[in-house]
Amino acid sequence: MFKHVLKRLPALALSCAASLAGAAPLAQTPPMGWVSWLQFADNINEQLIIETIDAMASNGMREAGYRYVNLDDGWQRYKGNRRDHPLEADPVKFPRGIRYLADYAHAKGLKFGIYSGPGQSTCAGYTGSEGHEAQDAKLFASWGVDHLKYDSCCSHKDAPVPVLKTIFGAMSRALVAQQRDIVLNACHCGWGKPWEWAADLGAHHWRIGQDISDDFDYPARREKYFFDVLDLIDHGIGLEKYSGPGHWNDYDMLIVGLNGNSMQLPGAGASNVEYRTHFSMWAMLASPLLAGADLRKLDPYSLETLTNKEITALNQDSLGKPARKVRDDGQLQVYAKELADGSWAVALLNRGSATADMSFSPRRDLTLTWDAYTVRDLWQHKDLGSFTIPFTTEVTSHEARILRIAPIARPGKTP
Repeated sequence: MFKHVLKRLPALALSCAASLAGAAPLAQTPPMGWVSWLQFADNINEQLIIETIDAMASNGMREAGYRYVNLDDGWQRYKGNRRDHPLEADPVKFPRGIRYLADYAHAKGLKFGIYSGPGQSTCAGYTGSEGHEAQDAKLFASWGVDHLKYDSCCSHKDAPVPVLKTIFGAMSRALVAQQRDIVLNACHCGWGKPWEWAADLGAHHWRIGQDISDDFDYPARREKYFFDVLDLIDHGIGLEKYSGPGHWNDYDMLIVGLNGNSMQLPGAGASNVEYRTHFSMWAMLASPLLAGADLRKLDPYSLETLTNKEITALNQDSLGKPARKVRDDGQLQVYAKELADGSWAVALLNRGSATADMSFSPRRDLTLTWDAYTVRDLWQHKDLGSFTIPFTTEVTSHEARILRIAPIARPGKTP
């Protein structure tokens, strides 16, 4: 017990500092929102962000729980090393400045995020924050920023863990010192196993793997680097214990709606069924849900996918437990997620190329002692009935059937 307390001292110190500042705990559920990078790379400007904010406020995404509008790399004025340039917003792309955009987002009931990195330059070659953590944290807070993606993808790719702790810890402490709640995304593409140490530094989410490609199941990693949807699901198996309220495993941004048209990502795109499976599994796994497509031009199916409140409710469940794989029959896999109200969410994932019958049993797969249970399909928005035997259903290729199951109390007995 004493060793456990010692290990958590940095996180406890940051928590105490936040409490003294009057701040409530941050990211008690996974952050939901939008990020500019996947669709637009550094081709961003004030008008695009304003139109994206307006889209989120009017198309149902805000009501579905999406809150963050996050500028990624490319908002900065200068390319090159920080020792040669100050950190400023590009006056051509953002003529009224970053504070104007943050205020605009807040007026629409949304939050605003920004991007930097711990190197002299960022991943796209713009000025970074190395040696200026306190100065930049103060600047971000003065702009009304609510979220910082702090990305060390290039500057510290092969750095040892003590160095990673130093660079992310420096920015975390600088953010805590501000009189503003700012969620910290410690982005390091899974290198150095950030799930083992990032929460203790005060980070609220961290990437578990390399960048996602716009693919569901590509035969090999594109450019020998990118992970497809199934790669990332597999990569997270066994990491569930590191994720929970205030500290989340991040499976990378959502590719729903990109349809192979990203300015940044490789990939031919996925089918509607595959995008929906991707979204369902990210929700089940309690990953942040950060859309990457052009929200101003979403097709109806993609918008319906992203705004399914029964699915986002799984992601935002207050218990904060990610799904775990409970059965693996080769191409047919079952994942289950315990929920705060005593029910469970179940994903029947068919990774294969043919339609298959799949089954699930609370007793067999979760060792629950339920005599009977109800089943609801969260994509059909339909109650499927009560069962005392294993539930069986047809699952098409690359589909994930998402079910919510709940116990039925028998007379004189509690479930």
